[in-house]
Amino acid sequence: MSFFNNKVVIVTGGSDGIGRALIGLLIDAGAKVATCGRQHDKLYALQLEFSQFMLHTMVCDVSNEEECKRFIHSTVETFGTIDILINNAGISMRSLFDDTDTDVIRRLMDVNFMGAVYCTKAALPYIIEQKGTVVGISSTAGYRGLPGRSGYSASKFALQGWLESLRTELMYTGVHVMWVSPGFTTSNIRHAALNSKGLSQGESVLDESKLMSAEVCAKYILNAIEKRKRVLVLTFTGKFTVFLNKFFPSLTDRLVHRHYFKNGELVK
Repeated sequence: MSFFNNKVVIVTGGSDGIGRALIGLLIDAGAKVATCGRQHDKLYALQLEFSQFMLHTMVCDVSNEEECKRFIHSTVETFGTIDILINNAGISMRSLFDDTDTDVIRRLMDVNFMGAVYCTKAALPYIIEQKGTVVGISSTAGYRGLPGRSGYSASKFALQGWLESLRTELMYTGVHVMWVSPGFTTSNIRHAALNSKGLSQGESVLDESKLMSAEVCAKYILNAIEKRKRVLVLTFTGKFTVFLNKFFPSLTDRLVHRHYFKNGELVK
């Protein structure tokens, strides 16, 4: 029997990419799944796809604490409890800090960091009762600040520091706390990345065919949850970047700059 069978699992931001892949795998494993997103049409499409299964959806902007509370409470009303919370909802950015409106940085923090805080705060009593799991989907940018992604990096550093604190606070409660750094993965997050004015870029500068698929990434995440891993860093590039930045930070500064700038211009 699957580890996830009959477990109540929340995946925030389940409309696209890694979140959607997680939902498919969890439903196949017999889990009761709840997800949220900002676009009703995408959630409706999910409901149609999984109409014969235990899936609860709700329109919710995770940057709004009251909406997060309603989503968590509606999940408990639907399924009775919460075993696992996967804080997956997130947005990115692509613009130099000097060109970026500060509202863009605030938006990144509100969604990527405070969204996880709001959902976890509301869900934690049930997770503690179930001796369950809290997961944060972070990034290599949570270990290494990336040019053109200052707000994104800040939000992921904050997320990982907060989760580490939470993990230590809950060490002897039976609750498992972990974070995942997927590296470059096929996902809508780059298409929805904000520009300097907070508008969607609408395109990806990466060759998606060379990236880890969302489905493969989701399998790694669920395996790590089952094995109660502390941290999961995916892809060779991600692992190598974390290693280099830890032991050779000055060299990493130069390599990262070379990767993200061509002829003095930000290219990724």
